[in-house]
Amino acid sequence: MTAPATKKPKKRPAKAVSRSAARLGAVQALYQMELSGRGLKGILSEYASQRLGETFEDGDCGIADFPFLKDTLEGVLREQKTLDVKLNEYLSDSWKLPRLDATMRAILRAGAYELQFRSDVPAPVTITEYIDVTKAFFDAEEAKFVNGVLDRYARWVRADEMKPK
Repeated sequence: MTAPATKKPKKRPAKAVSRSAARLGAVQALYQMELSGRGLKGILSEYASQRLGETFEDGDCGIADFPFLKDTLEGVLREQKTLDVKLNEYLSDSWKLPRLDATMRAILRAGAYELQFRSDVPAPVTITEYIDVTKAFFDAEEAKFVNGVLDRYARWVRADEMKPK
């Protein structure tokens, strides 16, 4: 008798893996910039000189999509005031952005930027990706929190895309 064949997990396309690595790198860079006070130019130079490879749970290892990472960082910095105003609408009065952990702020800002300004990426993909980034730093409760906030943000900026089918 032979053992049943086990299904191998489907390998993610290289572009998806490199975008996942870019999102993780963007969150790390936003966190680093906020805590250290370093500017965008220095952070981008540092990230450009590194390979930004990251191993994920499914074993994929990818090099970050640097243009995507750069766009996210530049966009979050350019649009931060607008993003923060809208994100705060989806947070309770006692837990506005300034009270959240710096990593959580970086995740929400990057996710909100992508939802609002990167219409080339489907909203459900963006939300799932930032839930996965959240899981790299936090527990399941925080991932649910990010899901809820980004879902509401997506319903605002991409109402047609987020309608039930």
